[in-house]
Amino acid sequence: MDIKMVDRSKVIVGIFGVLGVYLLWPFYAVPTGSRGVVTQFGKIVGIEDEGLAVLPPWRKLNNFSIRAEQADIENAEGSTSDTQPVKVSMTVRYSIATDRVSEVYEKYSHNGDLSSYVQTATQEVFKAVTARYSAPDLISQRAKVSGDIGSALREKLGVYGAQVINIDMRNFSFSDSYMKAINEKVTQEQLRLGAENKLKTVEAEQKQKVAVAEAEAKAVRATADGEAYKNITIAKAQAEAIRVQSAALAQSKDILELRRIEVEQIKAHKWNGALPTAIYAGAPIPFMNVGK
Repeated sequence: MDIKMVDRSKVIVGIFGVLGVYLLWPFYAVPTGSRGVVTQFGKIVGIEDEGLAVLPPWRKLNNFSIRAEQADIENAEGSTSDTQPVKVSMTVRYSIATDRVSEVYEKYSHNGDLSSYVQTATQEVFKAVTARYSAPDLISQRAKVSGDIGSALREKLGVYGAQVINIDMRNFSFSDSYMKAINEKVTQEQLRLGAENKLKTVEAEQKQKVAVAEAEAKAVRATADGEAYKNITIAKAQAEAIRVQSAALAQSKDILELRRIEVEQIKAHKWNGALPTAIYAGAPIPFMNVGK
């Protein structure tokens, strides 16, 4: 009987010992990517970094994640400034600022998950930003729209102690009727551009033909001008040659007549008074002194 009582006492002491160790165990571990929120009777009294934390029994450590978290927002709805409905799906990656852990733990989340706040804030920001753009601008300035959404969301989530890492936008779409109208407009624009390009091609070909014709006409005119100039030059040269020849002939006639007279004078000086015995037709007959 005494042995049984002793054994029972050992068991009870062992159980209380285990409970005591469990309840009074002073060692805690804060995993990587987390902070340890230390509370005392429900009140935050400190923040522990990653690693080993030693706490007295009346304090409790709660692990709080500061890792990058992800919130998926499917089919966020908005309306453009020209009242066109628009939808988009987004993925927002965020994390809790390390200097805001205590505030976020106290006000918003005990584990660092703010996905519900992120989804609500993203919906509100998307509606506010798209309302500032018309539907065509929302399409043509998508990068700027994404930047505006990112800036507004960072400001809004900053209130909750979250910092935005990046935002992915996908499935950006309008109503079926508007998309059909856009496609038709794009088709018409492509046809218009095609017609303009064809017209420009025809105009370029016509200009080229005109340029070729003008060049050929200039070439013909230049050839004609060259022939005319050649003929005029030849005519002038021929006229000058005739003039020179006429002058030369006129001068030569006077010289020949003078030479003939000189020859006759020489003959007269040499004449011995005897008449020629043979006279050919047309030959001159020396003068005779008929007076004696």
